[in-house]
Amino acid sequence: MTTRPSLAGRTVLMSGGSRGIGLAIALRAAQDGANIALIAKTDEPDPRLPGTIHTAAAEIEKAGGTALPIVGDIRNDEQVEQAVTATVERFGGIDIVVNNASAITLQNPGELPVKRYDLMMDINVRGTFLLSSLALPYLRQGTNPHILTLSPPLNPDRRWLRDHAPYTVSKYGMTMITLGIAEEHRGRGPAANCLWPRTLIATAATAMLHGAEESVTVSRTPQIMADAAYAILTRPSEEATGNCYLDEDVLREEGVTSLDGYRADPASTRPLQLDAFL
Repeated sequence: MTTRPSLAGRTVLMSGGSRGIGLAIALRAAQDGANIALIAKTDEPDPRLPGTIHTAAAEIEKAGGTALPIVGDIRNDEQVEQAVTATVERFGGIDIVVNNASAITLQNPGELPVKRYDLMMDINVRGTFLLSSLALPYLRQGTNPHILTLSPPLNPDRRWLRDHAPYTVSKYGMTMITLGIAEEHRGRGPAANCLWPRTLIATAATAMLHGAEESVTVSRTPQIMADAAYAILTRPSEEATGNCYLDEDVLREEGVTSLDGYRADPASTRPLQLDAFL
Protein backbone atom coordinates (compact mmCIF):
# COMPACT_ATOMS: atom_id res chain seq x y z
CA MET A 1 0.00 0.00 0.00
CA THR A 2 1.23 3.51 -0.84
CA THR A 3 2.79 5.33 2.13
CA ARG A 4 0.39 7.88 3.54
CA PRO A 5 0.68 10.62 6.15
CA SER A 6 -0.01 9.40 9.65
CA LEU A 7 -3.27 10.04 11.47
CA ALA A 8 -1.30 10.60 14.68
CA GLY A 9 -2.82 13.42 16.70
CA ARG A 10 -5.75 13.79 14.31
CA THR A 11 -9.25 13.77 15.81
CA VAL A 12 -12.00 11.54 14.45
CA LEU A 13 -15.65 11.96 15.47
CA MET A 14 -17.70 8.89 14.54
CA SER A 15 -21.36 8.02 14.92
CA GLY A 16 -21.77 4.48 16.16
CA GLY A 17 -18.55 2.48 16.23
CA SER A 18 -19.29 0.06 19.05
CA ARG A 19 -18.74 -2.91 16.75
CA GLY A 20 -18.37 -4.05 13.15
CA ILE A 21 -17.11 -1.81 10.37
CA GLY A 22 -17.16 1.37 12.44
CA LEU A 23 -15.02 -0.15 15.17
CA ALA A 24 -12.61 -1.58 12.59
CA ILE A 25 -12.15 1.90 11.07
CA ALA A 26 -11.61 3.39 14.53
CA LEU A 27 -9.02 0.76 15.42
CA ARG A 28 -7.12 1.34 12.18
CA ALA A 29 -6.91 5.06 12.94
CA ALA A 30 -5.95 4.29 16.54
CA GLN A 31 -2.91 2.35 15.34
CA ASP A 32 -1.49 5.71 14.23
CA GLY A 33 -2.28 7.32 17.58
CA ALA A 34 -5.43 9.16 16.50
CA ASN A 35 -8.01 10.60 18.88
CA ILE A 36 -11.35 8.82 18.45
CA ALA A 37 -14.62 10.22 19.79
CA LEU A 38 -17.60 7.90 19.45
CA ILE A 39 -21.25 8.88 19.91
CA ALA A 40 -23.46 5.82 20.29
CA LYS A 41 -26.39 4.54 22.34
CA THR A 42 -24.85 1.21 23.34
CA ASP A 43 -24.12 2.01 26.97
CA GLU A 44 -25.18 -1.46 28.15
CA PRO A 45 -24.57 -4.84 26.46
CA ASP A 46 -27.23 -6.12 24.07
CA PRO A 47 -27.59 -9.92 24.09
CA ARG A 48 -28.20 -9.86 20.32
CA LEU A 49 -25.13 -7.75 19.44
CA PRO A 50 -21.67 -7.83 21.03
CA GLY A 51 -19.87 -4.70 22.19
CA THR A 52 -20.68 -1.39 23.82
CA ILE A 53 -19.27 2.08 23.44
CA HIS A 54 -17.12 1.36 26.50
CA THR A 55 -15.64 -1.89 25.20
CA ALA A 56 -14.93 -0.10 21.92
CA ALA A 57 -13.11 2.68 23.79
CA ALA A 58 -11.00 0.10 25.61
CA GLU A 59 -10.02 -1.53 22.30
CA ILE A 60 -9.14 1.86 20.81
CA GLU A 61 -6.88 2.69 23.75
CA LYS A 62 -5.22 -0.74 23.53
CA ALA A 63 -4.57 -0.19 19.82
CA GLY A 64 -2.71 3.05 20.53
CA GLY A 65 -5.39 5.71 20.20
CA THR A 66 -7.08 8.02 22.66
CA ALA A 67 -10.79 7.33 23.05
CA LEU A 68 -13.68 9.53 24.09
CA PRO A 69 -16.87 7.45 24.43
CA ILE A 70 -19.98 9.62 24.36
CA VAL A 71 -23.31 8.01 25.18
CA GLY A 72 -25.84 9.70 22.94
CA ASP A 73 -28.48 9.29 20.25
CA ILE A 74 -27.59 10.49 16.75
CA ARG A 75 -31.29 11.45 16.37
CA ASN A 76 -31.15 13.91 19.26
CA ASP A 77 -30.02 17.41 18.25
CA GLU A 78 -28.91 18.42 21.72
CA GLN A 79 -26.96 15.23 22.36
CA VAL A 80 -25.15 15.44 19.03
CA GLU A 81 -24.30 19.09 19.67
CA GLN A 82 -22.97 18.10 23.09
CA ALA A 83 -20.87 15.36 21.48
CA VAL A 84 -19.31 17.84 19.06
CA THR A 85 -18.61 20.26 21.91
CA ALA A 86 -17.12 17.53 24.12
CA THR A 87 -14.85 16.38 21.29
CA VAL A 88 -13.55 19.89 20.67
CA GLU A 89 -13.05 20.55 24.38
CA ARG A 90 -11.13 17.29 24.84
CA PHE A 91 -9.00 17.30 21.69
CA GLY A 92 -8.98 20.92 20.51
CA GLY A 93 -10.82 20.40 17.23
CA ILE A 94 -12.20 17.92 14.72
CA ASP A 95 -10.34 16.72 11.63
CA ILE A 96 -12.49 13.81 10.47
CA VAL A 97 -16.16 12.88 10.71
CA VAL A 98 -17.25 9.33 9.97
CA ASN A 99 -20.98 8.85 9.45
CA ASN A 100 -21.16 5.20 10.41
CA ALA A 101 -24.40 4.82 12.37
CA SER A 102 -27.11 3.21 10.27
CA ALA A 103 -30.39 1.36 10.69
CA ILE A 104 -31.64 -1.31 8.30
CA THR A 105 -35.01 -2.96 7.72
CA LEU A 106 -35.57 -4.67 4.38
CA GLN A 107 -39.33 -4.25 4.04
CA ASN A 108 -41.41 -2.36 1.52
CA PRO A 109 -44.38 0.03 1.80
CA GLY A 110 -47.35 -1.89 3.05
CA GLU A 111 -45.09 -4.10 5.20
CA LEU A 112 -42.73 -1.69 6.93
CA PRO A 113 -44.12 -0.08 10.11
CA VAL A 114 -44.02 3.71 10.01
CA LYS A 115 -41.91 3.77 13.17
CA ARG A 116 -39.23 1.67 11.47
CA TYR A 117 -39.31 3.95 8.44
CA ASP A 118 -38.89 7.00 10.67
CA LEU A 119 -36.05 5.29 12.52
CA MET A 120 -34.11 4.64 9.30
CA MET A 121 -34.64 8.14 7.99
CA ASP A 122 -33.75 9.73 11.32
CA ILE A 123 -30.56 7.73 11.86
CA ASN A 124 -29.36 7.37 8.29
CA VAL A 125 -30.24 10.61 6.52
CA ARG A 126 -30.93 13.06 9.31
CA GLY A 127 -28.07 11.73 11.44
CA THR A 128 -25.61 12.19 8.59
CA PHE A 129 -26.90 15.69 7.98
CA LEU A 130 -26.88 16.64 11.66
CA LEU A 131 -23.42 15.38 12.62
CA SER A 132 -21.81 16.71 9.46
CA SER A 133 -23.50 20.10 9.80
CA LEU A 134 -22.52 20.62 13.43
CA ALA A 135 -18.93 19.54 12.80
CA LEU A 136 -18.38 21.66 9.68
CA PRO A 137 -17.15 24.83 11.46
CA TYR A 138 -14.40 22.78 13.14
CA LEU A 139 -13.61 20.71 10.05
CA ARG A 140 -12.92 23.91 8.12
CA GLN A 141 -10.13 24.58 10.60
CA GLY A 142 -8.94 20.96 10.76
CA THR A 143 -5.85 19.28 9.38
CA ASN A 144 -6.57 17.63 6.02
CA PRO A 145 -10.27 17.50 6.95
CA HIS A 146 -12.52 14.71 5.73
CA ILE A 147 -16.12 13.56 6.01
CA LEU A 148 -16.55 9.87 5.24
CA THR A 149 -20.05 8.38 5.00
CA LEU A 150 -20.68 4.66 4.83
CA SER A 151 -23.25 4.70 2.05
CA PRO A 152 -23.49 3.34 -1.49
CA PRO A 153 -23.00 4.84 -4.93
CA LEU A 154 -26.20 6.09 -6.54
CA ASN A 155 -27.47 3.30 -8.77
CA PRO A 156 -30.35 3.95 -11.18
CA ASP A 157 -31.29 0.24 -11.28
CA ARG A 158 -34.88 0.22 -9.97
CA ARG A 159 -34.59 -3.25 -8.47
CA TRP A 160 -33.28 -1.61 -5.31
CA LEU A 161 -36.53 0.32 -5.10
CA ARG A 162 -38.50 -2.82 -5.87
CA ASP A 163 -36.72 -4.88 -3.23
CA HIS A 164 -36.56 -2.40 -0.32
CA ALA A 165 -37.49 1.14 -1.31
CA PRO A 166 -37.48 2.71 2.19
CA TYR A 167 -33.99 1.44 3.06
CA THR A 168 -32.74 2.41 -0.39
CA VAL A 169 -34.09 5.95 0.02
CA SER A 170 -32.37 6.27 3.40
CA LYS A 171 -28.97 5.06 2.17
CA TYR A 172 -29.09 7.12 -1.03
CA GLY A 173 -30.07 10.09 1.14
CA MET A 174 -26.83 9.67 3.09
CA THR A 175 -24.90 9.65 -0.16
CA MET A 176 -26.66 12.72 -1.54
CA ILE A 177 -26.07 14.75 1.64
CA THR A 178 -22.38 13.84 1.49
CA LEU A 179 -21.97 14.63 -2.20
CA GLY A 180 -23.77 17.93 -1.63
CA ILE A 181 -21.25 18.89 1.05
CA ALA A 182 -18.42 17.91 -1.28
CA GLU A 183 -19.64 20.18 -4.06
CA GLU A 184 -20.36 23.07 -1.71
CA HIS A 185 -16.85 22.93 -0.28
CA ARG A 186 -14.91 21.77 -3.34
CA GLY A 187 -11.48 23.35 -3.47
CA ARG A 188 -11.63 24.75 0.05
CA GLY A 189 -12.31 21.70 2.21
CA PRO A 190 -13.36 19.58 3.89
CA ALA A 191 -13.40 16.61 1.56
CA ALA A 192 -16.60 14.57 1.65
CA ASN A 193 -16.75 11.04 0.27
CA CYS A 194 -18.78 7.84 0.56
CA LEU A 195 -17.44 4.31 1.00
CA TRP A 196 -19.27 1.03 0.42
CA PRO A 197 -18.20 -2.63 0.34
CA ARG A 198 -18.32 -4.53 -2.91
CA THR A 199 -19.11 -7.76 -1.07
CA LEU A 200 -20.93 -8.73 2.09
CA ILE A 201 -18.99 -7.92 5.25
CA ALA A 202 -19.11 -10.36 8.14
CA THR A 203 -20.65 -8.37 10.99
CA ALA A 204 -23.24 -9.10 13.66
CA ALA A 205 -25.83 -7.21 11.61
CA THR A 206 -25.07 -9.28 8.51
CA ALA A 207 -25.35 -12.47 10.53
CA MET A 208 -28.80 -11.41 11.78
CA LEU A 209 -30.01 -10.73 8.23
CA HIS A 210 -28.43 -13.63 6.36
CA GLY A 211 -27.56 -16.22 9.02
CA ALA A 212 -24.16 -16.43 10.70
CA GLU A 213 -22.77 -19.59 9.12
CA GLU A 214 -24.11 -18.81 5.66
CA SER A 215 -22.86 -15.22 5.55
CA VAL A 216 -19.33 -15.91 6.79
CA THR A 217 -18.54 -18.23 3.88
CA VAL A 218 -19.38 -15.56 1.27
CA SER A 219 -18.19 -12.43 3.10
CA ARG A 220 -15.06 -10.42 3.79
CA THR A 221 -13.96 -9.11 7.18
CA PRO A 222 -14.53 -5.50 8.30
CA GLN A 223 -10.78 -4.96 7.95
CA ILE A 224 -11.11 -4.37 4.20
CA MET A 225 -13.38 -1.40 4.89
CA ALA A 226 -11.03 -0.16 7.60
CA ASP A 227 -8.01 -0.25 5.29
CA ALA A 228 -9.95 1.45 2.49
CA ALA A 229 -11.22 4.14 4.87
CA TYR A 230 -7.69 4.75 6.12
CA ALA A 231 -6.46 5.21 2.57
CA ILE A 232 -9.20 7.74 1.80
CA LEU A 233 -8.75 9.69 5.04
CA THR A 234 -5.04 10.12 4.41
CA ARG A 235 -5.48 11.40 0.86
CA PRO A 236 -5.25 15.18 0.33
CA SER A 237 -8.69 16.63 1.04
CA GLU A 238 -8.42 19.15 -1.79
CA GLU A 239 -7.91 16.35 -4.31
CA ALA A 240 -10.05 13.45 -3.06
CA THR A 241 -13.63 14.66 -2.66
CA GLY A 242 -17.06 13.99 -4.08
CA ASN A 243 -16.43 10.29 -4.68
CA CYS A 244 -18.46 7.15 -4.06
CA TYR A 245 -15.70 4.64 -3.42
CA LEU A 246 -15.88 0.85 -3.29
CA ASP A 247 -13.50 -0.75 -0.82
CA GLU A 248 -11.63 -3.05 -3.18
CA ASP A 249 -11.23 -0.32 -5.83
CA VAL A 250 -9.59 1.94 -3.24
CA LEU A 251 -7.16 -0.78 -2.20
CA ARG A 252 -6.25 -1.58 -5.80
CA GLU A 253 -5.52 2.11 -6.34
CA GLU A 254 -3.20 1.81 -3.35
CA GLY A 255 -1.32 -1.04 -4.97
CA VAL A 256 -2.92 -4.00 -3.19
CA THR A 257 -2.82 -6.90 -5.65
CA SER A 258 -4.53 -9.65 -3.62
CA LEU A 259 -7.62 -9.37 -1.45
CA ASP A 260 -7.65 -13.02 -0.41
CA GLY A 261 -6.54 -12.16 3.11
CA TYR A 262 -9.80 -10.34 3.74
CA ARG A 263 -12.03 -13.42 3.40
CA ALA A 264 -14.01 -14.04 6.57
CA ASP A 265 -13.61 -17.79 6.02
CA PRO A 266 -10.21 -18.40 4.38
CA ALA A 267 -11.11 -22.04 3.78
CA SER A 268 -14.26 -21.24 1.81
CA THR A 269 -14.20 -21.61 -1.97
CA ARG A 270 -17.69 -20.18 -2.46
CA PRO A 271 -17.95 -17.02 -4.56
CA LEU A 272 -18.17 -13.87 -2.50
CA GLN A 273 -21.65 -12.35 -2.43
CA LEU A 274 -22.04 -8.84 -3.77
CA ASP A 275 -23.42 -6.35 -1.30
CA ALA A 276 -26.62 -4.42 -1.96
CA PHE A 277 -26.81 -1.62 -4.55
CA LEU A 278 -24.10 -3.08 -6.83
